[in-house]
Amino acid sequence: MCTHNSARSQMAEGLLRALGGDNFEVYSAGTEKTFVRPMAVEVMREAGIDISHHVSKTVDQFLSLPFDYVITLCDSAAKACPVFPGAKQTLHWDMDDPSRVLGPKEAQLMKYRQVRDDLTKKIQSELLSNYASNSSR
Repeated sequence: MCTHNSARSQMAEGLLRALGGDNFEVYSAGTEKTFVRPMAVEVMREAGIDISHHVSKTVDQFLSLPFDYVITLCDSAAKACPVFPGAKQTLHWDMDDPSRVLGPKEAQLMKYRQVRDDLTKKIQSELLSNYASNSSR
């Protein structure tokens, strides 16, 4: 979850779907509904993941679902995050908002790539490794 469900949370959803396969049911949402940023789609395509079909959603439609994890990706989303009564665990990974970078397109794309790569590391270290250890028990 992030504020606008336009970049960070959309990339995280695509990454976890790709890296976790059928082991995870993944949703992304925001405190506000906007649009999926084209640069997020572009850098995910570079990684072999297609999020071009994703749409921006708000958290309201997911409040009643039971989640193992609710992950906020920015401080403003963490502050505005409603309580998910069915969530087993809430994690906060504060990621820079790549859409705030101004300047040449290449500089903007570099920030999107950095966020994509940081999300990949977090997903691998905090979700996939925990899943692997719990599955082997």
